[in-house]
Amino acid sequence: MSNDITPYESASSLSKKGVAAVGCIAGGVGLFILGSLSPVAGIVAGAIAGVVGLCALASKDPSDRTPGAIVTGAGALTIVSKLPFIGFLAKPLLGLGAIILLGVGIWNGFKFLKGLKARS
Repeated sequence: MSNDITPYESASSLSKKGVAAVGCIAGGVGLFILGSLSPVAGIVAGAIAGVVGLCALASKDPSDRTPGAIVTGAGALTIVSKLPFIGFLAKPLLGLGAIILLGVGIWNGFKFLKGLKARS
């Protein structure tokens, strides 16, 4: 029998995966909701999301910039998807972004749960 020590993930790394899982899943569901709104409500919600994302991009904390860029992009994509004549091009991208965020969230959730199990 080998007496190998199994390295555990740090609590900080594990918590980051948990937060990323929740954030990505919430973002994916949010994109599905934004895509299903009426044109006027979608433009308003997209503008609000864009402003919130820009505020996060302006933050001094580097960890706020990536989510800020994602939220800004989601807001802009929501607005474009609700515009006549070009919305049909952006609507599939909105759905694809939602699916990707859900996939990343589920993957991070799996890694988080696996790390929790290893620690117990």
